[in-house]
Amino acid sequence: MSLTLFAHPLSSYCQKALIAFYANAVDFEYRLLEDEQARRELQALWPMRRFPVLVDDGATVIESSTIIEHLDLRHSGPVRMIPADPGAALEVRMLDRFFDNYVSTPQQKIVFDAIRPEADRDPYGVTEARSMLDTAYAWLERRMAGREWAVGQAFSLADCAAAPALFYADWSHAIDPSYRNVHAYRRRLLAYPAFARAVDEARPYRHYFPLGAPDRD
Repeated sequence: MSLTLFAHPLSSYCQKALIAFYANAVDFEYRLLEDEQARRELQALWPMRRFPVLVDDGATVIESSTIIEHLDLRHSGPVRMIPADPGAALEVRMLDRFFDNYVSTPQQKIVFDAIRPEADRDPYGVTEARSMLDTAYAWLERRMAGREWAVGQAFSLADCAAAPALFYADWSHAIDPSYRNVHAYRRRLLAYPAFARAVDEARPYRHYFPLGAPDRD
């Protein structure tokens, strides 16, 4: 087995994939994208230069959700990220898309806008992104009532997506304190050992966060 992951510890989508590696103690080579040589290798593998990217015995796998499913299929461990039951598996994939599209995407809109030169910023788009996050938080508050994890009683791909999404979203557009279920879920995710490890690995890079990392978490 030869697994190489091109990633950066501060990236939410890299953290999402790393949770699956760490939860199942999957050995891999970490090609840290702080290194210029690693960035050149990434571009040769995937011209979009988005990450994470996994190389498994010469086969290139892109996108964090696909990487996690690939690990579940080819390098499975005790924590199965996709349930065996087809209905539960479909629900897990649905929640994975929810966290990527309706939490991570608007959160990143806010962050990327802050990086732009002031003349090129998009205040209307940022307002829309904040509104989408408010709507997502409200939906998730109802969803998480009485639940420990996103789907069923077991940690899954959906929780891999939720962990960095909610982690950074609360930094970028605070989750209303009244959403107790969402805050409790975020705390459980932060306490999950595989995500806690990913968060700790990213601490030395927090100064890169464009909005300024809060002194917590």
